[in-house]
Amino acid sequence: MEIFFVLASYLIGAIPFGLLIGRLVGADVRLEGSGNIGATNVGRVLGKKLGILTLLCDVAKGFLPVWGVTFLLGETAVARELVVLVCGLATVLGHMFPLYLKFQGGKGVATALGVFLFFSPGSILISLLVFVAAVAASGYVSVGSLGATALIPLWLWILGESPELLVVAFAIVLLIWFQHRSNIGRLLRGEEKGWKKG
Repeated sequence: MEIFFVLASYLIGAIPFGLLIGRLVGADVRLEGSGNIGATNVGRVLGKKLGILTLLCDVAKGFLPVWGVTFLLGETAVARELVVLVCGLATVLGHMFPLYLKFQGGKGVATALGVFLFFSPGSILISLLVFVAAVAASGYVSVGSLGATALIPLWLWILGESPELLVVAFAIVLLIWFQHRSNIGRLLRGEEKGWKKG
């Protein structure tokens, strides 16, 4: 049963909402802007409203699987927290490496936000403040995303969350930074697009 939950979480995470929303209006966001299916590129290519819609959908697909698995397992399940944490990780992996798109997915920030919103809303609130400050100071969404996610394990530790959650958080942060490797390269070369451009 636990394997089913993990697989289901991956498949939900793999739903490419950015691509689907783009196709509803006759566009393929993979062919424009950065080519990414995430909310930032959708917003840049199709407008802020559809970008926000994509963001909400990607956050929801991170939050709902872990919430649903927690509900279905109940309070008495053995290793309940570990199963739910693995489901959260699987959801993020689904977004980044979706089966439906030949494992070419998004950066995972919004989906990870949904996962951590379930486990530790306080850490997300702090990281959102970091994100807003970093984007305002730098002008780059990627800088905000990298900075905010990098600090999540610290906030989890300060808030006294479990060691298991910290391990999963570190894994997700490393994956997010890996997915941002092209952004990091462009930032170092001074070629990254600012959020006000487009």
